[in-house]
Amino acid sequence: MTSHHYPLRELMGDYARTALGLLLTAGPLLLGSPGSAMIWVLASLALLFAAFGLRTALRQRMQLTMTDAGIETTGAFRAKIDWERLEQLRLRYYSSRRGRSRKDGNDGWMQAIIGGNGQKIRIDSALTDFDSVALRALEAARAKGLTLDEATQHNFKALGAEIGGAT
Repeated sequence: MTSHHYPLRELMGDYARTALGLLLTAGPLLLGSPGSAMIWVLASLALLFAAFGLRTALRQRMQLTMTDAGIETTGAFRAKIDWERLEQLRLRYYSSRRGRSRKDGNDGWMQAIIGGNGQKIRIDSALTDFDSVALRALEAARAKGLTLDEATQHNFKALGAEIGGAT
């Protein structure tokens, strides 16, 4: 059994973006008297940044446990997927710079979507030991004979997985 979480140092950028967004949107609402149309725009954006901050806080509190039998998350995002009931595995890479790939210095992040038991678990590469969780999910997908899309196969190769003739 292994336990994984989102460390605070990995989420500090998200918290900083939340604070800056709230400062730039809620600040003028509290300190000034903008016109009625501007109030709606700033209030809407402030709510968006507040929701992003709440989501970040909930991610920080989430715990993921991986066993030989399956994977489970606790906290606000609760889900449990047995490896034998795995139905979906996708691995996506999102670049933060145009024209970059993971091989070029890791200027981006990965997101794994693991589905089964009628539930989905979404994790990203800020999770502690993300690679081992994703690779264990790949083992389970192979055992189930799941077909992986081309992007998922490419991204697992970037993690160092041997895809070979596997689907």
